Amino acid sequence: MSVLKLGIPKGSLQDATIELFRKAGWRIGVSERSYFPTIDDPGIRCSLVRAQEMARYVEDGALDAGLTGRDWILENDSRVEVICDLVYSKASFRPTRWVLVVPEDSPVRAPEDLRGKRVATELVNYTNRFFSAKQIPVDVEFSWGATEAKAADGLVDAIVEVTETGSTIRANRLRIVCDLFESNPQLIANAAACNVPWKREKIEQIKILLQGALAAENKVGIKMNVPEQRLQAIMELIPSLTAPTVSPLFQTGELHGMKWYAVESVISEPVVRDLIPRLLENGAVGIIEYPLNKVV
Repeated sequence: MSVLKLGIPKGSLQDATIELFRKAGWRIGVSERSYFPTIDDPGIRCSLVRAQEMARYVEDGALDAGLTGRDWILENDSRVEVICDLVYSKASFRPTRWVLVVPEDSPVRAPEDLRGKRVATELVNYTNRFFSAKQIPVDVEFSWGATEAKAADGLVDAIVEVTETGSTIRANRLRIVCDLFESNPQLIANAAACNVPWKREKIEQIKILLQGALAAENKVGIKMNVPEQRLQAIMELIPSLTAPTVSPLFQTGELHGMKWYAVESVISEPVVRDLIPRLLENGAVGIIEYPLNKVV
């Protein structure tokens, strides 16, 4: 049987990716001694690949599709098809910024001030292209880690580093000169694979269900029973992705002299704690809250 070769990012994105696929409907199992996770779908074969290398393997066809950050696509100048962005509130899936950073007391105020200076970064190729485009000669060297410390200790004049909030940069008495670009996780595919109908269909299935899982994040379903004379008041209280679903209760007739309706909606989870008491005050009964895996 033909299978879609799918890359799962090894490292910081791994757990969040596996959890996202679980919510989307696939169960992926990872063994400490294997680089080939199991998946409960005979049409997919998974491989664990470092996010930094994912785009290269997808581009050359070793993988049909995979998940990686936009930063590593730019670093490798990869010619892959970006199927969709995957922004998730979990730490590993939040958007990040790549920034040009110098020591707090550095005289550098703009990239041009680094002419002839030394810059350390993991994004060597991108950084070289950035300065070359501005015709600023610099010496860019690869950093194996602890990049902030190299700038703080004066080992280099500047660094190009990733940050979410900038707190680590400030804690090391460093200063951001400018933002270079924003990065977020992306589902990417090999261009040739996208031209194979069954592979394209499988990639689209993954896209739809992953996006559905993301859309359901921090949302819950809520349902309740409401007497007819309180229906309008309840409807005005309920926020919804679309209009709430309202249907008459089956065979209730004139229960306690009133017609009753079932009301159901999808709402943001943080709203629930304040909403439920107000629903009760306005006549709703039998309120049920339930988790969501996907909203498609």
